[in-house]
Amino acid sequence: MTPEAQARLADLRHELHQYPEISGQEEQTAARIQSWLRQCQPDEVLTGIGAHGVAAVFDSGIEGPCVGVRCELDALPIEEQSVADHASRVSGMAHLCGHDGHMTMVLAVAEALALDRPKRGRVVLIFQPAEETGKGAAAYMADPAFERIAPDYVFSLHNLPGLPLGKVELCTGPANCASRGMRVVLKGKTSHAAAPQDGLSPAAAMARLMPALAGLGRGGALDAGYALTTLTHAELGEPTFGVAPGRGELWVTLRTVSDERMQQLVNEAETLARAEAATAGLGVEIAYDDIFEACTNHAEAVRILSRACQTNGVPLQLTYKPQRFSEDFGQFAKGAVSAMFWLGAGRDHPQLHNPDYDFPDTLIPVGAGIFLAAIRDVLG
Repeated sequence: MTPEAQARLADLRHELHQYPEISGQEEQTAARIQSWLRQCQPDEVLTGIGAHGVAAVFDSGIEGPCVGVRCELDALPIEEQSVADHASRVSGMAHLCGHDGHMTMVLAVAEALALDRPKRGRVVLIFQPAEETGKGAAAYMADPAFERIAPDYVFSLHNLPGLPLGKVELCTGPANCASRGMRVVLKGKTSHAAAPQDGLSPAAAMARLMPALAGLGRGGALDAGYALTTLTHAELGEPTFGVAPGRGELWVTLRTVSDERMQQLVNEAETLARAEAATAGLGVEIAYDDIFEACTNHAEAVRILSRACQTNGVPLQLTYKPQRFSEDFGQFAKGAVSAMFWLGAGRDHPQLHNPDYDFPDTLIPVGAGIFLAAIRDVLG
């Protein structure tokens, strides 16, 4: 990639960074992607997939496999702390996970394919909405349009602070943990604060339930038995001194390496919550959101990405442990040979979802080059 191309793509990344949109609201981001893609003259551009998803198809017209490359459109509902000229211009929203960089890499792939189209088969560039909520990949794949472009192979990446800049980490098997947000609502009866005995407060039950839920998953080694429960929010009654509370709510994130262990953890947490509510004479409601299934890398896809790194001279570290954070990319593995690799953003780089995080522009040609080498490996 020429210095001119790198500068142009960095400018594009900065534009995407300035105008973030959170999950389910990526309409303008998708429009910017479509505009850029059409300059690359793919054979087809599909829009509105799974809400705001986009796909660009480069078709050789000759029979062969379909290779997909996937990135994410959405940003986070976090206020950015940055003095950069390209800092977010949208209050309370920012690209603090690097999806702006991921999109730019895949657009760089589109530019390269415009100059050197596949000799056989097809390449599908997948721009997926709503990754941060765990809903985007499933919605994208459930859209009727996906049947027309469903890939045989699909690759993705995520930048990774803490890993040396430009180094790749890759594993076979479990790659990203399963996780889900559990919401427990305890229902009693309000009363005047002067006569709490006339009501039914969930306060004591909440006080017992919080350490009990946290105790179900202490983390530890990332093996088949790994489980982590993280209390993220608690609310008791209303912010007033005159009312004894009649309602309490707890949010806890459940995290495991496998979907099977997740189901066990769900059963344990629900049993605990229902038992505590019954003991206290409270009603209980349990609901889930931000549901991510475990993400697993296919051995063949890992071999392809390993060769791509070697071809491009990118330092590669093979590992046998997954990342603790979750990814809905695992949905694509249900119909394709797939793998995600992690690309180092620097040992001392701010962590993902931190308010001062910013994607390193130097990674754009590295990620795009690995994707292109993987495509050529499959399609020749």
